[in-house]
Amino acid sequence: MTTAPAVGETLTVLAQEITITPTVPPGAPQLVNLVNYLSWIVMLAGIASLIYAGGKFGWERFHGGAIESPKIILGALVGGIVATSAGAIMNAVVTGGA
Repeated sequence: MTTAPAVGETLTVLAQEITITPTVPPGAPQLVNLVNYLSWIVMLAGIASLIYAGGKFGWERFHGGAIESPKIILGALVGGIVATSAGAIMNAVVTGGA
């Protein structure tokens, strides 16, 4: 057998269409629901930390202490971004983007 027919047969086999029917894994709705609840808790904690950091920022400005509140605000913002995107990411992963 020469190389050209072998390559042709290989390409014919590789070009065959494979039909895939994706299904949702068992327990997927409960996992998505849990992630959504956790993201709400994290967002509420982030809002509480923003309120705390605002009060601390005012206290530091009034009393002239070390300024630590911008780090708290940055942490709360990053945590809120991660929590907000976690539900959408888990939904896309579990349901296959549908």
